[in-house]
Amino acid sequence: MENDLKHILAGIRLMVFDVDGVLTDGKIYFSDQGETMKVFNVKDGLKVWKMSLEGYQFGIITGGTSPIVTKRAEYMGVQHIFLGVLDKKPVFDGLIKKLNLQPHEVAFMGDDLIDLPVLKAVGCAACPNDAISEVKSVCNFISHHNGGCGAVRELCDAVWEAQHPCAG
Repeated sequence: MENDLKHILAGIRLMVFDVDGVLTDGKIYFSDQGETMKVFNVKDGLKVWKMSLEGYQFGIITGGTSPIVTKRAEYMGVQHIFLGVLDKKPVFDGLIKKLNLQPHEVAFMGDDLIDLPVLKAVGCAACPNDAISEVKSVCNFISHHNGGCGAVRELCDAVWEAQHPCAG
């Protein structure tokens, strides 16, 4: 990891994620009864949960409204959950104001056009490997993993490593 990115990650106090295409692979499954299903990566969830127990702050800002997301976020220990948000920047601004944080103290992982305003505002703009090219072009952290396949875990590991260099 390059020194500039390590320095940025060392100052991160809040990590915020989009859901579809970040915490999931972006696929939405529909049952015959019209119920929606999403698949989450257990490795992403375990790291977020463990870090939340250590006092790290996490948020989700997503355009979707599925109760599955709320349930999964709560299970992972995510403290700040915003569903049905199509204009994410005002919600992001309100969240960091509430937490008394500056934008450079935040990592945000997104994958599509709706995420660009927040990605352009944060200290660590992150995306999965399969994010669209417009998103990749503004990110200083591009995971080696696709969305829903460990991208969130990779970012969390990088933040942990930058903040605990001797812990391994």
